[in-house]
Amino acid sequence: MDSEWNRLIDRALDYFRLERALSVNTLSAYRRDLSQFARALGKRSPTAVTRGEILDYLMKLRDDHLTPASVARKLVAIKVFHRFLLSEGLIRIDPATVIESPRLWKTLPEVLDRQEVLDLLKAAPGRGDKGIRDRAILELLYATGMRVSEAAGLKLTDLHLEAGFLRCFGKGGKERVVPVGRHAIDWIQRYLSKVRPGLKPKPEIKHLFLNRFGRPLSRQTIWMVLKHYALLANIKRPISPHALRHSFATHLLSAGADLRVVQELLGHASITTTQIYTHVDRARLKAIHAKYHPRA
Repeated sequence: MDSEWNRLIDRALDYFRLERALSVNTLSAYRRDLSQFARALGKRSPTAVTRGEILDYLMKLRDDHLTPASVARKLVAIKVFHRFLLSEGLIRIDPATVIESPRLWKTLPEVLDRQEVLDLLKAAPGRGDKGIRDRAILELLYATGMRVSEAAGLKLTDLHLEAGFLRCFGKGGKERVVPVGRHAIDWIQRYLSKVRPGLKPKPEIKHLFLNRFGRPLSRQTIWMVLKHYALLANIKRPISPHALRHSFATHLLSAGADLRVVQELLGHASITTTQIYTHVDRARLKAIHAKYHPRA
């Protein structure tokens, strides 16, 4: 980083410290983010930066898999720096003024296709105590779209398998009723009859899924179960703890399910959260358009 960048960053930070009384931590973060920006621009003068160069930098950060929140924080530093340059008369036009926050970017979830889900489920052998338990977990996650944390917190009293549903407690303790498919019911019943009693949990432990010591499984352990079988299923791309939840929603919508129904099943407070899954519906919409539009 050349001396011009150093000098102007120092001036800007002194201004923010004296005039805006920003904290030491905030100033340190600004210095770190602005120094990284300066290195990325190489020999470009800080007073000659263009809007296109800022956008290219943000896209590079995104391509490097920084989260929208992290990129947004770096953009804030760039914006306040250029506002300082403008106030000092060092630039005539602020190139960062109309750039939207990357927090608005929509990050599409990682979704497994139907064959990948089948491969994942079949990778759990369904033999032995651990195999039966793990298969029941995977079948349940895909059948219901539950969060990993919700599955970890599931109690025996939440199950109503004969009626084909369960009670689920989501974020903020919000309760919802979720249907359970027959495959998941079969595996849960097998786990309840053949595995859970042998773990000899204490009477006060009512959680459905237990470890070999008879204690409740943590969400981290369930996540590790998912990762383990994804590896066995030869799923190459990285998947998130919500991989089966995302796939559940995506496959329902692509098969024609109503968005409001999927919202309710997932326990989303807002329909806008559920709408992120509609990206996968493009193929179905295209087929419908081709079938029904007279000029398709």
